[in-house]
Formats: sequence, C-alpha cells, structure tokens
Amino acid sequence: MSRPRRYLPSLSLLTAFEAVLRTGSTAAAARELDLTQGAVSRLVQNLETQVGTALFLRERRRLIPTEAARAYGRDISRALDLIARASMELAANPGGGILSLAILPAFGTRWLAPRLPSFLTAHPGITINLATRLKRFNFAAEGFDAAIHFGSDDWRGAGHLHLFDETLVACAAPAFLAAHPVATPADLLALPLLQIETRPTAWPDWFRAHGVSAPPPRGMLFDQFAPMTQAAIHGLGIALLPEFLAAPDLAEGRLAPVCGGAVAGSGSYWLVWPETRADYPPLVAFRAWLAAETAGLRGPGVASA
Repeated sequence: MSRPRRYLPSLSLLTAFEAVLRTGSTAAAARELDLTQGAVSRLVQNLETQVGTALFLRERRRLIPTEAARAYGRDISRALDLIARASMELAANPGGGILSLAILPAFGTRWLAPRLPSFLTAHPGITINLATRLKRFNFAAEGFDAAIHFGSDDWRGAGHLHLFDETLVACAAPAFLAAHPVATPADLLALPLLQIETRPTAWPDWFRAHGVSAPPPRGMLFDQFAPMTQAAIHGLGIALLPEFLAAPDLAEGRLAPVCGGAVAGSGSYWLVWPETRADYPPLVAFRAWLAAETAGLRGPGVASA
C-alpha cells in the first residue's frame, strides 16, 4: 500500500506534538525530550504545516490544543505505543517470534495455560504475550495478533478457528446441597442462582432444557467466572459454569453437580485473528497447534473461516 509522504510525519514531529499535548506546555515537553523549548515549538509548527491544520491556538505564549488536535493526539498516542511495544518485543526476541494473544480470563487460566507448555516446548523460538480482554476490540488499535473469542464466527475482518462449543453444568458446594436438597430441576427455583453478565439467558435456557417454564429468580451478578466459581465454592448459591471450567473443582470435591445434567451454552469458543496477520509464522504455528488440541472437542465440518 502506497502511503503519501504528507500523511507520514516523522517521529520527531509526532513525539514533540504528543509530548506538548500530554504535558500541556512546550517547556515541559522540552524537558522530557531533552530539547530546547524553541526546538519543540518548531517541530510542532512543522507538523502543522505538513498536515495543513492548526493544532494549537497560541494565546500569550500558551498553546491551547484544538478539538482536532485532541482527536489526532489520541490516535498518535496509540500509534507511538504500538511502535514502542513492537521495538521492545523485537529487543526481547530478535528472531521475531512474538505472538500477542488476547484471552478470556477463565479460558486462559483454566484451559489454555495448562496446555501452553507443550506448545512452547515444540516451538522454543516463539514467545507468547497474554493479556485479558472481556469484549471484542479493534485489532489495528490494540496490536494483538489473535484473540480467544466467545460467541459465533462474527468478528468482522477476522479469520476464525472453531475450538469447541460451550456446555454448562449447574454446580454448588457439597455443604450447600446438603443443607438445600435438590431432587428435581424445579427445586432450584427456590434457591439463590448465581448469574454471569456475559450469559444473561443461561439460567432461563437451562430451565427450559429441563422442562421448567417458570422464570428463574434473580441472584448475585458477576462479571467473570472466577469470582462466581469462588462464590459457589463458599456456599453462596448455585453456579452455572462451563464444563471445562468446573471440571477441576468437581474432580477435587469443592463443587458437586446439581441434578439435571449439562446443557448447551449460547455460543462457542474461537481463535480469531486479523486477516492481515493470517500468514504471520508464530500465528500459523499456534493456530495449527490449537486446532490439533481441540480436534476431539468440536463437531465435524467446523474449521477456520
């Protein structure tokens, strides 16, 4: 893609502009950049000339940013952060084997993390950087190479690899169930049901799957599965958890399944990546490994898109 020189100001112009905007004065920006105040002023003026727009109003030796400058500055600040991050990653791994992955907290800690050593052993030149994101984001702005996504294959401008469908199991602390015996799914209507923000229809769907038409009562609301799981372990109510997440606590007796069995959740887990990064070698390796790891967990005929 050809990029007109006018719209690619030098880093010296952009860093001077960003520093003035952030610090509020050319004097403070000059101290930060180890330049003279006059040099910073000239750099800002040169940037204004290049982009053809006044970025500051000059009043009594003060620079007052325009609204256009504030909007431009937000984008420039993100771009400078991405450049700095890329440079740090290159310095940490000169081979270029960096994969920046956004993960869902519960999926990352309970499912992915225990399996990552096998990938890193097979690919010793690749470093994986992880950061949590609960909602979808702009790949171009955030700089991630890929993300773990829950829902459907609807991330715009991205490729998708189906990992597995979510199934949910109702579970509670053994002591809680001993104090509140449950014989049928309908018995749960009289008990505190723990809720998760990202699955607003989970309990209604669970009851419907078990032939119970009454609306479930409202209960404590959580924004992540980890604190909701702990609330269930400590006897605060019944949690509806993904099977992969509940499995360790069920196996070790901290939680016990409630009658009725698991039901299908409202979505699936996917690896998604920006189409522009599809052939990035660390991503290609990770995608192939993840496809193999989940091959037995998904239905036939569902692959990348």
